Amino acid sequence: MDGPAPPDLDFTEDELHRYSRHILLGEVGAIGQARLRQARVLVVGAGGLGSPLALYLAAAGVGTIGLVDHDTLELSNLQRQIAHRTDRVGQPKVESMAAALRALNPLVTVEPHLRRLDEAAARDLVPRYDLVCDGTDNFPTRFLLGDLCHHLARPLVSAAVLRFEGQLSTFKSHLGAPHPCHRCLHPEPPPPGLVPSCGEAGVLGAVTGVMGTLQATEVLKEILGIGDSMSGRLLLWDALDSRFRTIRLRRDPACALCGGGEGA
Repeated sequence: MDGPAPPDLDFTEDELHRYSRHILLGEVGAIGQARLRQARVLVVGAGGLGSPLALYLAAAGVGTIGLVDHDTLELSNLQRQIAHRTDRVGQPKVESMAAALRALNPLVTVEPHLRRLDEAAARDLVPRYDLVCDGTDNFPTRFLLGDLCHHLARPLVSAAVLRFEGQLSTFKSHLGAPHPCHRCLHPEPPPPGLVPSCGEAGVLGAVTGVMGTLQATEVLKEILGIGDSMSGRLLLWDALDSRFRTIRLRRDPACALCGGGEGA
């Protein structure tokens, strides 16, 4: 079976100038930048996490960025969703964010998907991309993405925020042991109402910026194949204490999704 096509190293003068700080990095270089241009990334959620995440992916030159969201922009979103503007209130978020990404970097292809990510939509969209980013704010969608990325063999970079705290991990359980899946961390969604949403409990806007930026960093690392993956680790950040902690995640042999080490 043939592997992925080698990256095209033919850059325009505009690309060489735009991405020069990347190309100077030995860990990236021209080959790495070409891999970024070749990559297809799906960003689920065009809100507080998706804004810095998608902006940095576009700035980095990720070739194709898919955006999925069904909501329209509200004034209360602008406290943290920095890809949007006041004059776009009332517009679909994916259209507003697509405009922001194209303005930042017209060299990337942006694919907005104005739809709710139910199971049918996820099965349609996830296979079109190499890697998926979860920037959603509800448990049903998070669990749907985690399950499907496992079954469809797509890496999932997931972040979450609430009040002054954030967490981040990467899930690649389709590769088999020792990589855990998202259900090794949370076997089932919590009962409705147990965990408040940001709309109920609030969130410091800058916290979503930090976590979305960390999420973008992990996506770029996965595409480039550099550094230590967050697979098997959970990063926790408490903004009030200015403290980061990393917890080791282990694959659960009894996990209903990936148990048995077969990547089922």
